[in-house]
Amino acid sequence: MNDPQKIPCADDFMNQHVEVVTQDMTLTEVIRFLLKHKISNAPVVDQQDQKPVLVGFVSERDCLSALSNELFFGNPSPAQTVKTIMSSHPICITPETELFSIVSIFVNHRLRHLPVVQNGILLGIVSRREILAAMETYYNHSLHTQEHERLLRDTSQALNLRFTIDRS
Repeated sequence: MNDPQKIPCADDFMNQHVEVVTQDMTLTEVIRFLLKHKISNAPVVDQQDQKPVLVGFVSERDCLSALSNELFFGNPSPAQTVKTIMSSHPICITPETELFSIVSIFVNHRLRHLPVVQNGILLGIVSRREILAAMETYYNHSLHTQEHERLLRDTSQALNLRFTIDRS
């Protein structure tokens, strides 16, 4: 966010250090993973040419649903894996996605995190909290810029008035 006129993009504030899971992790493993890392969801990746290719997204909600169904219906299935409970086609953004577009996605889809992807490769993740902080920074900068422009405009008008002489 160096250029004051530029609307910030995902690349400006995404977290590049992302905790990821794999499709073959069991339900128990992914639950323990989310709890251990104190995260509410995680991208599911497949390593291809040593690059993390996004194949899905798994959340606490997915785990709660799968676990409660197993317990409620008395049908424990140790075969449940991330692949069977994840969202296979998560909403993603690119590094160039602008701040207001990201806000719109978060508000309209009630998501907490968005993966940042380029050509299928996971580059990072953006959270609602990061977007809120970026919006607050952008808002304050906007207010400061508007106030600065208003003061400059008023000052120049005042300076021009001093040269008006009434010779009546």
